[in-house]
Formats: sequence, C-alpha cells, structure tokens
Amino acid sequence: MPVCGAHMNITHRQIICFLLASLLATGCTTEEEDSDDETNMSELALSSTEQTAFNFFVSKGLTKIQAAGVVGNLMQESNVKPGAVQPNGPGRGIAQWSVGGRWDTDYRDNVTWYANVHGLSRWALNTQLQFIWYELTTYGYGLSSLRAATTLTQAVVAFQNKFEMCGGTCRQSQRIAYAQQVLAANGGSGSKAGCYSHTLGMQKPHNACVQSVFDGEWYQCSNGAWVDRWTDPEACDGVYPL
Repeated sequence: MPVCGAHMNITHRQIICFLLASLLATGCTTEEEDSDDETNMSELALSSTEQTAFNFFVSKGLTKIQAAGVVGNLMQESNVKPGAVQPNGPGRGIAQWSVGGRWDTDYRDNVTWYANVHGLSRWALNTQLQFIWYELTTYGYGLSSLRAATTLTQAVVAFQNKFEMCGGTCRQSQRIAYAQQVLAANGGSGSKAGCYSHTLGMQKPHNACVQSVFDGEWYQCSNGAWVDRWTDPEACDGVYPL
C-alpha cells in the first residue's frame, strides 16, 4: 500500500495523501453521482399525505389510474397539504376550496360545515379526503366521468374540469406528470403504463412511437418512459410523425 513518504517533495506528498484519503472516504464514488442518485429517488417517492390520499381513493373503489388522476390534481393544487393557503387568494386545503364558497359558505357543500357536523377539524387531512368523497358522491362533480376513465389523462381531466374547475390556470400537463409519479410509486396499473408526450400534448399508450418536436428523433413509450425507438424491438402501438 502506498504511503506518504518523508522524502517526497512536500507539494507532491500533500496531493497524493489527499487523493488517497478521498478514495478511502468515498469508496471511489463521486459527489456528483451521489447527488444524482438522491435526486432520482426523491422524484419517485411520494410524501405521506400523497400516499395516504392515493390509498384513500383506492379504498373507495377507484382504480389505481383513477386514484392517481385525483392525487395528481391535488399535488398540483396544494402538494396534498391540508393546511395549504393560497397566497393572496381564497384557496384552502388540499383541493384549494374557495373561501366564500366550498370552503365555508355553500349550503351543505363546504368543508367547514362538513367538519362541524362530524365533529372534525377542517384542517385535518382525513376530514378533507372524506369531504372530497362526500362531494363526489352527493353532488357529482364528475364522479361518473372519473369512474369511466381508463387512462391517466382521462382521470386527470375529469377531476380537473368537473371538481377543481380551474379554468385557464389548470396546467394540465403538470397534473398528468404528477399522476404518472403517483401511479409509478404504486406499482402501475397492472398493465404497461403509457407516457405523456409533450410533442403531442397528450397521453399515449405503451409502445406508441412519436417523432419528437425537440430533436426530430423517434421515441417509443416503454412502460411509462420514453426510450430511443430502436432500443425497443416491439411493434409500435400508433405512429406519430411530425
């Protein structure tokens, strides 16, 4: 094993000692590689409230795709934080119900009334999840469309348009991306997951082949991720050139 010899030039000795100490301390793994691994893991993980919300909606009979569509919306609205308050705005809670409306005023259709009737805190996650289900099953708000959804895009849009009613500020592509994250963290749907295409502005099924508007290259959806077309030997399920 090399040692830091006393007869070496002092500058060289310091450099070699530093390199040896660095290798021993890091196991030859760079700081940049560690950072990338941590980033990739954090992108796949859900917070406890996000996972709780997903489990709640699955327990109510929604499919994984439908539940992920709902939670993807809630992640966009509030990061599924029951104490969320819209800065300089009326939104409150995980679904950002409006003060002066479905948060505290609408007759028999507001979080505050529901919490009081059931002796609950309106700021509790379980209260707000239960209230979402109450609204869906009592007043509709797109429940039939949500239950009919078989793709993430359909599920996201059903909840976005008929429950959240966000109008021109929806950022639909981000809601779909969050829903994909939720589904991936929960083992997918039991079938091959589709991919959201920014070129087409819509969700496409597993094995769809799309020519990218960004670089002109062909990519194929492989169970939730875009890969080089020639990496996946399976036949295309739909071909979408520029």
